[in-house]
Amino acid sequence: MQFDHVARQVPDIAEAIAWYRTNVPGTEVVYQDATWALIDAGGVNIAFVVADQHPNHLAWRVTNQELERQAAARSATIHPHRDGTRSFYIDAPGGDAIEIIAYPDDH
Repeated sequence: MQFDHVARQVPDIAEAIAWYRTNVPGTEVVYQDATWALIDAGGVNIAFVVADQHPNHLAWRVTNQELERQAAARSATIHPHRDGTRSFYIDAPGGDAIEIIAYPDDH
């Protein structure tokens, strides 16, 4: 398991990206559309999401096999995403959401 990203709900994806590009030199856009974006800001992956699609969360990356194992152990439903990743969420203490995510090429 390795840390993958932090996700923050924002009202305007483009505005959030513009702010980071201005204030965190070297910020690179990995992906962007109207409802979801991923940036690399100083070596940290930050996802910007809209409120009706994802909660604020921290994400850890696992292999697809480990994703299946952990989901089965928790009786969690794995959801596919538009970028080919698959994941499920669990609740952590303090009301935090944790995403367990696997990428298509993770074996």
